[in-house]
Amino acid sequence: MKILVTGTEGYLGSLLAPLLMQKGHEVIGVDTGFYKVGWLFNGTDLTAKTLNKDIRHITDEDLEGVNAVVHMAELSNDPAGQLAPHITYEINHQGSVRLAELAKAAGVERFVYMSSCSVYGVATEDYVTESSPVNPQTDYAKCKTLVERDVQPLADDNFSPTFLRNATAYGASPRMRFDIVLNNLSGLAWTTQEIKMTSDGTPWRPLVHALDICKAILCTLEAPRDVVHQQIFNVGDTAHNYQVKEIAETIAGVFTGCQLSFGTSDGDNRSYRVSFEKINQTLPGFKCDWNAQSGAQQLFDVFTQIDMSAETFTFKGFTRLKQLEYLIRTQQIDRNFFWSKQSKLVGIPKGDKEPAIA
Repeated sequence: MKILVTGTEGYLGSLLAPLLMQKGHEVIGVDTGFYKVGWLFNGTDLTAKTLNKDIRHITDEDLEGVNAVVHMAELSNDPAGQLAPHITYEINHQGSVRLAELAKAAGVERFVYMSSCSVYGVATEDYVTESSPVNPQTDYAKCKTLVERDVQPLADDNFSPTFLRNATAYGASPRMRFDIVLNNLSGLAWTTQEIKMTSDGTPWRPLVHALDICKAILCTLEAPRDVVHQQIFNVGDTAHNYQVKEIAETIAGVFTGCQLSFGTSDGDNRSYRVSFEKINQTLPGFKCDWNAQSGAQQLFDVFTQIDMSAETFTFKGFTRLKQLEYLIRTQQIDRNFFWSKQSKLVGIPKGDKEPAIA
C-alpha cells in the first residue's frame, strides 16, 4: 500500500513512518519542518522520503497513486492552538478538510484522521464512548470536532474515512515532546528530582503510548474496509484512565528519590474518563502494549542512556509552544505560519543550531 503520512517529522510521525515501512508499505511523508530541530536520540533505522511542505500547499500531484492518507500534521495541543486561533482554524480545520477533499478527488481509498479524546472536554458521563456528546473546551479540540463533522459526509463507496480519537499520548520518541503530561512530569522528576503539582491532581485523563497509537493506525489501514469505514474509534485502553495524581505517583515510583507534592485546583476543568471497548473489540489486532508504569520506565531508561540534562529537557525544540514562539519572534515564519521568504533568501535554517542532545 502506498501511504501518504502528514507530520512524519513530528512526535508520532517519526515512529509511525518506520513502522509502516517495516510492514512493507511505501510511505511518502509531508512535513513543514517546524520541529525539525528537536531530536532527542537515534531511535529509528528507517526514515521516509518527506516533502518539506505545508499541508495547505498539498496538490493533486502529491497524491498521485496514493492508496491511503494518514493525517496528523496540525498545530498540536491546546497552548499552541491558542497562540493564533485564526491560524489554528485555517490549518487544523480548513486545511484538514481540504486535504480530505483532495484525497477523495485523487482516488485515495482510505483517509485516517488523527482526532483526540479532548473533544469530550468536561464530561458528565462516567465513561464517554464514541456516541457520547462532544464538549470541546479549546480551539484545538473544537477543530477536531469540525473536521470529523465535515469529512464524514465525503464517505462513499470509493472513499473511506476513519477517525481515531487518541487519548493523551506519552512515551519516548526521537522527535520528543515534553509538553504532554506523563513526559513532562518524567522530565521534571529526572532533572529536578521533584514533581511539584500546581493542581490537586484529581482530574481524569486517559493515556495511550505513542507506539500504541501507531499500532492503531496500522491496524486501521490493514483492517477490512467494512470494519473501519466512516467509523470513530477512541484509541487506548479503558484500564488506562488515570487521575493526574496517579500519573505523578507512578512516575515518582519509577524515578526513585523524587519528591512529590500537590497544590489546589488550577482552574483547568477538563476531566473525562473514556471507554475504549469499541476499538479493543472490533479492530483486528489492536491491543495496547504499554501502560503508565512501563511508559515511565521507558523514559527513565532513555534519560539514563543519553544522560539527559536540564538544558535538553527545557530545549524549545521539545515544546511545541516554545518553538512556534521562537519561529515567530525571529520572523522565520510569518503571521500565517508560512516560512518567510526572507529566511529562505538569506539561508536561515528552519530551526536553529542549538544541540538537542545533552
